[in-house]
Amino acid sequence: MGKFRINLSKGAAQDLKKLYKSGRKADVSKVQKIFVELEENPREGTGNPEQLKHYEIPTWSRRINKKDRLVYQIFDEEVVVTVLQALGHYNDR
Repeated sequence: MGKFRINLSKGAAQDLKKLYKSGRKADVSKVQKIFVELEENPREGTGNPEQLKHYEIPTWSRRINKKDRLVYQIFDEEVVVTVLQALGHYNDR
């Protein structure tokens, strides 16, 4: 399978902008590493990838830090990963 294309939801784009502005270099570095891994294999790698239950579309999360998770959906047939959020713990905002 080829590289996955990464799309950002509007909310994820806002979350990432806040994360980059926060100045937390370790978190920014981890997110950058996760994005590289998402292109190759979105089900394995950094941040303890975990498939979330109760979603119709395969939805996964990866730990950025104790508080924040990168939540994304995988579309295998289109070879696309859509990032839904990058701050908070699932829907706890």
